[in-house]
Amino acid sequence: MRTSRHPLRQIADVVRCPAVTRDTAATPVRLLFVCMGNICRSPTAEAVMRSLLREQGLEEAVEVDSAGTGDWHAGHPPDPRATAAARARGVTLAGAARVVAPRDFEDYDLILAADRRNLSDLRATAPAGARARLHLLREFDPASEGAPDLDVPDPYYGGEDGFERVLDLVEAACRGLLDDLRASGRL
Repeated sequence: MRTSRHPLRQIADVVRCPAVTRDTAATPVRLLFVCMGNICRSPTAEAVMRSLLREQGLEEAVEVDSAGTGDWHAGHPPDPRATAAARARGVTLAGAARVVAPRDFEDYDLILAADRRNLSDLRATAPAGARARLHLLREFDPASEGAPDLDVPDPYYGGEDGFERVLDLVEAACRGLLDDLRASGRL
């Protein structure tokens, strides 16, 4: 799944592409985090990124949201176990689950999938010529370079430690993503 191109170069392509060129001072970078049901991994990634943006004073520069590839939990709040694990780290999960919509492929700059199945589902539903770049979230974690598996594992059917693991993986990837956005000149 991993390409030989570094994600930074692909982000830079978004910035330089004439159809996507933006005034970075006026238009924020738009990120959509996606998992299967939008109650565990993607709302965790959204909340972690919001926390990092607030911590770094970048709330106006980046907009974030999350969605799922399936509709099983549409309208439901984040999983209570994910919420508790995040709260223990000072991160607040909020909102209600929603399904990825066709407009998301035009509205967002980057759509970041939690795992390969989510990425495959996104590629299968993306409209032809969609503007958003699709990536696995962990492609941006510098520690994952060369790793055979870039999935953020789904903690839904496991124990509490799975939610802690998700937080660790997501935080590392979100920090790496912010670093790449800075290096590309988007922040």
